[in-house]
Amino acid sequence: MEGDLAHIGAGLAAIGSGAAAIGVGNVAGNFLAGALRNPSAAGAQTATLFIGIAFAEALGIFAFLVSLLLMFAV
Repeated sequence: MEGDLAHIGAGLAAIGSGAAAIGVGNVAGNFLAGALRNPSAAGAQTATLFIGIAFAEALGIFAFLVSLLLMFAV
């Protein structure tokens, strides 16, 4: 019974991976919207784009690690 609850918790923690995908799409979409409005400033904002994508992906990786810990360590 206790192992089943760990798998349910791992599944709930894995929702964070989907949320990370939504976050990356949001960051990239907003960058493209701004780049289309002002193409001359798009080159200066590319580093900010990659930092935003990295932070969004890091949250997904953390959620994945929590789900692995719940499945195999608890």
